[in-house]
Amino acid sequence: MGTDVLLVDDEELVRAGLRVLIEANDDLRVVGEAADGNEVVAAVKATRPHVVLLDVRMPVMDGIQATAEVRRAFVSPPRILMLTTLEQDAYVHAALRAGAHGLLLKRASASEIAHAIRLAAGGSSRVVPATYLPPAEQSDPAPGGNLTAVAALTAREREVLRLMAQGLSNTEIAARLVLGRQTVKTHVSSVLAKLQVRDRTQAVIAAYEAGLAPRR
Repeated sequence: MGTDVLLVDDEELVRAGLRVLIEANDDLRVVGEAADGNEVVAAVKATRPHVVLLDVRMPVMDGIQATAEVRRAFVSPPRILMLTTLEQDAYVHAALRAGAHGLLLKRASASEIAHAIRLAAGGSSRVVPATYLPPAEQSDPAPGGNLTAVAALTAREREVLRLMAQGLSNTEIAARLVLGRQTVKTHVSSVLAKLQVRDRTQAVIAAYEAGLAPRR
């Protein structure tokens, strides 16, 4: 089964370029396009995509607002990858808070874009070059970071959280810190419990709010 993609960008040339790159892959198909955020809910209803590629900056309704609208409008919303030309923490944080499943730089290569779409559609996310993707199953954004809880993490747990915010998987964190995968899994579970969040995406949001996220 292939992955259906909805493209949302106010620049027609950008949409055309993305369509060509995406449809060069046999398992990916563009099922619709929209030129502004205020068109997204109707476009999702009409096309039922698995993944929406959504530009952050649009003239009437931006991608952050549109993401929140989609999350409110559907019981099972599509996965959303936010497109941006800027590598700024504020966009990452705002996108995650709105319910996006990752940020994808417009300068990413064709293979990176296709890979990110497949990861998002499959329900798992991790960093690929030139993209930001939260590294785990998504849920509703956490309602504000618990800075006291972040401060209460051990030094190792804070380091694990910092690497989670960079998008590293458990295996990659284990390699970076020279730890066993089970040890990393235990640290991750402890981080989630102490932050009182349901998943790693909410933990990443808390990391941004606490200033632990990577600065570009």
